[in-house]
Amino acid sequence: MPDLVQESLAALVKDLGDKGPVQPGWPNYSKLGNEDYHCHIAKKWVACWYCKDKTLLIEVYYAGSRENAPY
Repeated sequence: MPDLVQESLAALVKDLGDKGPVQPGWPNYSKLGNEDYHCHIAKKWVACWYCKDKTLLIEVYYAGSRENAPY
């Protein structure tokens, strides 16, 4: 993953920690299911995460190319 995309991912992780799983300010943000979310961190890169039972634990389970995204 290119350095700029890694920096964008780090910014997303910070936002998730500060604001929770709902991130409408990120490009192409959407809810994928009851607890799953995703957004674009760059034109060809996405991140997917979930927040189980509205807890404070948020896990980013995928960060990579859109072509291989698990949705």
